[in-house]
Amino acid sequence: MLGQGVGGVSTPARERQVVRHELVRRDLEVLRVERLTSTMTRVTLGGDELTGFSALGPEDHVKVFLRTPTGETVRRDYTPRTFREDAGELDIDFVVHGATGPAGAWAASAASGHSLSIGGPRGSRLAPGGYERFLLLADESAVPALSRWIEAVGISAHVEAFVQSDSPDISSYPFPSTTTVSVVPTGADAGVAAIRDASPDAYTYVWAAGEATALIPVRRYLRDDLGIDRSDMKVDGYWRRGIAGADHHAPLDPDDPEA
Repeated sequence: MLGQGVGGVSTPARERQVVRHELVRRDLEVLRVERLTSTMTRVTLGGDELTGFSALGPEDHVKVFLRTPTGETVRRDYTPRTFREDAGELDIDFVVHGATGPAGAWAASAASGHSLSIGGPRGSRLAPGGYERFLLLADESAVPALSRWIEAVGISAHVEAFVQSDSPDISSYPFPSTTTVSVVPTGADAGVAAIRDASPDAYTYVWAAGEATALIPVRRYLRDDLGIDRSDMKVDGYWRRGIAGADHHAPLDPDDPEA
């Protein structure tokens, strides 16, 4: 089965195509700040340097460069939630639990006129075609990517989406209206239960992202109990409890890095 690829090239429908971008660092200005929920804040950025920005895949991420109170520059990966090319605006959603981390602290105090530098994306991995269903699971850190997944595949396939959160108002986040997002508790047991109850089959693509250690049992359940091939799923640790700035490209499970 073939699908129409980027530039009109025919490719296997389930293949995830990769589009490379020129790696550019952009110095931007905060245009607006909006509190979406009690734990999530949207920062809208603008500036002439957004010209040429592109983020085509649901899992795209940019490097956000932040200055700590000690003057140190730290880098964190964030999903660009929405880019409005005509308006020259880019939305990035931050999880804000107090002001303990550099990104949360910055977002908590961000205001119009402040500056922020970003780098990338280096490339985009497009959503696959050829699936009748998509099963999506995310914690709060991956809510922007979850929303992008819904927008990418919600017209062509049936989508079942779950967000793991203990925040009382997470359902007020502006998820795409095409799909109902169910709220389930945090933790590995709740994640596995959501997957199990959804009963993914051979026509389902499964994507899950969030805290790495909580996702290890989710991936093991998908692989070992359900026998889902690695090409039909993506389980991604966006952060790791107790480790600041953990590399989400690192193996999800250090004891099983090739899984």
